[in-house]
Amino acid sequence: MQWVHLRMCQSCGHIGCCDNSEGKHATAHHAETGHPVIRSVERGEDWSWCYEDEAMFRLAR
Repeated sequence: MQWVHLRMCQSCGHIGCCDNSEGKHATAHHAETGHPVIRSVERGEDWSWCYEDEAMFRLAR
């Protein structure tokens, strides 16, 4: 299995792979826990995703 891109749950810190990977572990974690927001942990990416609102966003710095 190849991990494509990693995402971090903003509720508990769980790291899971993105939906382009075989396991889709980040989305599976959301389905199991209901934790709504993940963020990309890939270098150069600064976005987050809310599963409940199906919305991508960036936090102001």
